[in-house]
Amino acid sequence: MSVRTVVISGGTDGMGLALARARAAQGDTVVALGSSAEKGRRLAGIGHFLQVDLSDVEDTRRVVSRLKESWPQIDALALFANRQGPRREENRQGLERTFALYYLSRYLLGQAYRDSAGLIVNVAGVGVTKGTIAWDDLQLTSGYGMIRAQLQAGRLNDLLGVAQSGGKARYVLYHPGFTRSGDMSTLPAPLRAAIKIAAKVKARSVEESIRPVETWIDNPPPAPLTAVDRDRELPLTLPTLDGGDAHRLASSTQQLLRDAARD
Repeated sequence: MSVRTVVISGGTDGMGLALARARAAQGDTVVALGSSAEKGRRLAGIGHFLQVDLSDVEDTRRVVSRLKESWPQIDALALFANRQGPRREENRQGLERTFALYYLSRYLLGQAYRDSAGLIVNVAGVGVTKGTIAWDDLQLTSGYGMIRAQLQAGRLNDLLGVAQSGGKARYVLYHPGFTRSGDMSTLPAPLRAAIKIAAKVKARSVEESIRPVETWIDNPPPAPLTAVDRDRELPLTLPTLDGGDAHRLASSTQQLLRDAARD
């Protein structure tokens, strides 16, 4: 089996860290992106770590430039980075942080590698029909809620897969289901405790959830776009994968980034 180069956003926690370790054990070159230098030390001896605040557009662009300079061609880009925000917060560009981290960082990384990677796996919530997109208020300046922001960003990632598929990279939208994974440090203590109790009973292990990702890295799907909810492949005719909405989102994102650059 040939050595592969795998870039992982959110590679210092949960599923991202589990994938980094699994691919390093296969002999692959692993490049993990994360915000914490302390957590980055988990990658010592098994891969490269690039510290970056993926909720900040300028810092994400900085690390994209670093990646393209050092690893212009890669075999796989796995997008895991996400963090729940109980309160609405803005980054330096005035963008809501859940939107910037969960959606916009994935847009920038995917745009950089859609024609120079073999595979992009976007780990979000494909198949979930709850939630809506606030087209006139993507930053949720009115009526912000943590669950609302998470559901909207998940829907945006569905459309991102539609918009960015068609390049060289095979694009997979993947919903792993409830998994014992991720950084819950931003959540209130009672909610963290409730999630941990539920996870013991209902959640998948990280090893189970990343298994399909490993399969796709070794054998990318032949189709330009594949959508998988847990173990079930989904039809691309789902309303949440509408091509018109994907085009609308791409245009809105490009305008937003131009505005942010001017500010």
